Amino acid sequence: MKLKKMGALALAGAMTLSLAACGSSSSDTTGSTDSGSSSSGSSSSGTLQVNIWDNNQLAGLQQIADEWTEQSGIAVTINVVDWDNYWTLLEAGASGGEMPDVFWMHSNTAQMYMENDLLLALDDYIAADDAIDLSNYYEGIVDLYNRNDNGVQYAIPKDHDTIALLYNKAIFDKYGVDYPTDDWTWEDLRDAAAAITEAGKADGVYGYAMNTSNNQDGWYNIVYDYGAQIITDDHKGTTIGSDEGKEAMEMMRQILEVSAPQTVVAETGTDSLFMSGLTAMITQGSWMINSFYTAENSSDYAWAMLPYADTNGNGSCDAGERYSAYNGLGWAASASTADPDAAYSLISWFCAEEQQKEQAQLGVTMGGMKGVSEEFANAFEGMDVSAFIRAEEEGDLFFRPYTRNTTVWEDAIQTDAFLAAWQDPTNAETMATACEQAQKIIEDAIAAE
Repeated sequence: MKLKKMGALALAGAMTLSLAACGSSSSDTTGSTDSGSSSSGSSSSGTLQVNIWDNNQLAGLQQIADEWTEQSGIAVTINVVDWDNYWTLLEAGASGGEMPDVFWMHSNTAQMYMENDLLLALDDYIAADDAIDLSNYYEGIVDLYNRNDNGVQYAIPKDHDTIALLYNKAIFDKYGVDYPTDDWTWEDLRDAAAAITEAGKADGVYGYAMNTSNNQDGWYNIVYDYGAQIITDDHKGTTIGSDEGKEAMEMMRQILEVSAPQTVVAETGTDSLFMSGLTAMITQGSWMINSFYTAENSSDYAWAMLPYADTNGNGSCDAGERYSAYNGLGWAASASTADPDAAYSLISWFCAEEQQKEQAQLGVTMGGMKGVSEEFANAFEGMDVSAFIRAEEEGDLFFRPYTRNTTVWEDAIQTDAFLAAWQDPTNAETMATACEQAQKIIEDAIAAE
């Protein structure tokens, strides 16, 4: 596995306690998914309250938590809260209400919670814990949850995710187009999308659908394939406006030109389009596998590795031509939990090697610890999901780009730079100008941090 090291995040100053949700609802955001009951509380009742936002992971995580309860004698209630309400409730708890004892942290929000001392400091616990050695976890995720101005660790990596291409074999068969393979370039994807969109016009079927407000499971990967970076390794700049960035976004424009229009995607969502048989392909993250595995027509669905950019022009995938973004959640605890020892004990249990392997075996997610996720590929009988494992074994990974105030520039480049080019992808000059605008937006945002 080859990891593109994104460096350590520079943290300084305090952030205001406000949140911009940029993460998980169906496939159209950047994190995990789904909704369920919403509640939070504290361990003063003798039960640890745990909040997550992905209903697909509930059964497996509750099973693992129940095994901890058998040993500790402390009950665990896991509450599933949809992405938007998750952060609303957490912010309300941080502002004077009750926070859950243990909960997930995400790259969009971790810096704010760490800088405002809302999370339990874990260093002393980790130092005394033989089960946790942070060097065994993915470096980018460990660094994300470490506060640089004081060196304190506030969360332990729960998981990591990669991206793959999902396609509907029945649609490819209907219109006589060859299935995607791991040898596909982005040009191959564009051409297949164009053929299906043209052939399926009377049926309202598109070859490909991408929600451009998604970045980790969408266009970020193309940018890195072509040699540009959304955020440079030192977290002090971007190369989105470079020739490589413009070449990548030109390919993005060509793909969007033959894909489902953004008006259609905004109204229906890529997952719904796919599961309704109205698009042949989408790119998606490993956190969403179960939604497609349990879908009515899942026997028609298959996964391939993301296409690559043949920048060397030799017809083969060389190093640095196929990237997959990866991200990772962290298990954190409230600084005000009534039982910090129990809260940490549960976090350690979730993150220890045996339970990380169990998480993968149960198909919950791939682990935050390196080398424990092979069984994840075998967790979905009848569906080959090995593309997600091979994304890191045969390709390159880059950690989802972030800075201290990620959502400031992330939202701005979506709305102020690329929106017009994405909504009307017929003008190459518009896309090139958008890259230059995005370059300035990111540079200005970083300078203001």
